[in-house]
Amino acid sequence: MKTAITTFGVLFYLKTQKISAQGSAPICARITVNGKRTEISVKRSINANEWDVRKGLPKGNRKETVELNLFLNQFKAKIINAYQQMLLTDLPIDGPAIRDRVLGLDHRSPTLISLMEYHNEQQLHKLAPGTMKNYHTTQRYVKKFLLEKMYRNDIVLSQLSYKFILDFERYLFNHVPKDHQKPLNNNGIMKHIERLRKMINMAVKLDWLAKDPFASFKKHFDKVERECLTSRELSALAEKKISIERLRHVRDMFLFSCYTGLAYIDLAELSPNKIVTGIDGGLWIATSRAKTDIGVRVPLLPHAAELIDIYRDDPRARNNGTIFPVISNQRMNGYLKEIADICGITKPLTFHIARHTFATTITLSNGVPIESVSKMLGHTSIRTTQVYAKVVERKLGEDMRNLEVRLSANKSEI
Repeated sequence: MKTAITTFGVLFYLKTQKISAQGSAPICARITVNGKRTEISVKRSINANEWDVRKGLPKGNRKETVELNLFLNQFKAKIINAYQQMLLTDLPIDGPAIRDRVLGLDHRSPTLISLMEYHNEQQLHKLAPGTMKNYHTTQRYVKKFLLEKMYRNDIVLSQLSYKFILDFERYLFNHVPKDHQKPLNNNGIMKHIERLRKMINMAVKLDWLAKDPFASFKKHFDKVERECLTSRELSALAEKKISIERLRHVRDMFLFSCYTGLAYIDLAELSPNKIVTGIDGGLWIATSRAKTDIGVRVPLLPHAAELIDIYRDDPRARNNGTIFPVISNQRMNGYLKEIADICGITKPLTFHIARHTFATTITLSNGVPIESVSKMLGHTSIRTTQVYAKVVERKLGEDMRNLEVRLSANKSEI
C-alpha cells in the first residue's frame, strides 16, 4: 500500500552552482514529499540579481519578468495538479513519480482495470464468446467491489494483496442482486475468483506484478451431482409423439446431443461439411469445440444419423448452413422444460444434460473406455471425464443391489 502523505510542497530556486559568465542561473522546482526533495528543471534562466530568494520568484515589473512569473505559476499548478490526480486515483506518491508525470515521462503503474482491458484485447479471438461473456461478468463484479467497498474506480496492481482477494470473495458471498437474478452460490463465486486469478497470472507473466496475491489462496468448490437421463427416461423422450413442431425440433436436437456429446454451441455451429467418412467407412463428426478449440471426432450412432436425415431438407437449417434449425440456448432450455413435463421427466431438463447423458448412459455405462469418452467429449484432461465415472460407479452399485434382490427372490423360490 502507498505511504500516507504528511507533507507536500513546491518552491522555485536558482541553481547558483551553475551560474553563467553573464550572471544568469537556471531555475529549478523543488518538490518535497514527506521531507524528501526532488528537483525538476523548468528550462528557464534568470540573472541572480533579479531573483527574490525569500519568495522564490523573479522580482521587478518588466514585461519579461511578468511573463516569467506567469510561466512559473502555471508550472507550479501543473505539479500540484499531478499530485492531486495521483492522490485521487490512489497511486503511490513520491517526488520522482510526480516529476515523471509532469514531464510526461511516467510509465504509470499498471492497474487492475488496465489489466482486465489488456486481457480482453489479447483473449478476444482466442476464447469463445460465451467464455468472454463470463469474463465480462467477473470484471463487472470487480468494478462494483472497488466502487462500493473500496470507494475507488481502480487500484494499482502492486497494491493487490491476499486480503484484497479475501475481501472480494466475501463481497461476492454477501452481494444481493437488485434484479431478478439469484444470489451467487459458492461454485459461482469460485468461478469468478478463478477468472480473476487467471488475469492476475497474466500480470505476473508480464512482469506487471512482482508477487502473486493468490499464492496462499485455496479454492473450494462444492461437489455437484451431474444430472443425466437414465435409459428409461431417454427412451421415453425418444419415443414420445410430439405434435408441436417447435418442441419436436428441440427434442430431436437434444437427442442428437445425447447420442454425440456435443455441447449446445457446437451443435449450433454443426454444418454438413463437418460430417465426414471415417477410417472405418462410417459417418463421423469432425469438428472443434468452440469453448477450447480442441479437435473432436465422434462416430455417428444410427440414432444420430437418422436425426440428420430428418432435417436434411429443412429450409431454416439450409439457410443457416447448419444441420439443424437451431434456436438460442435460452429458448431451447425453456422448451425443454415443456418437453420434460410432456414426457413425465421430473429432472430439471437443460441442454447440457444431453452431454452428461452421452458420457454416462450412452458410453461409460455400456463399457466404452473412459479414455475414448474423454476424447469424444473434447476434454483436455481425463480428470474432467472421471466425474462421470463416479456416476457410473453409483449406477453399478444400484444394479448390483437389484441383482441381490433378484438372487434372494430366486433362492426363496427353490
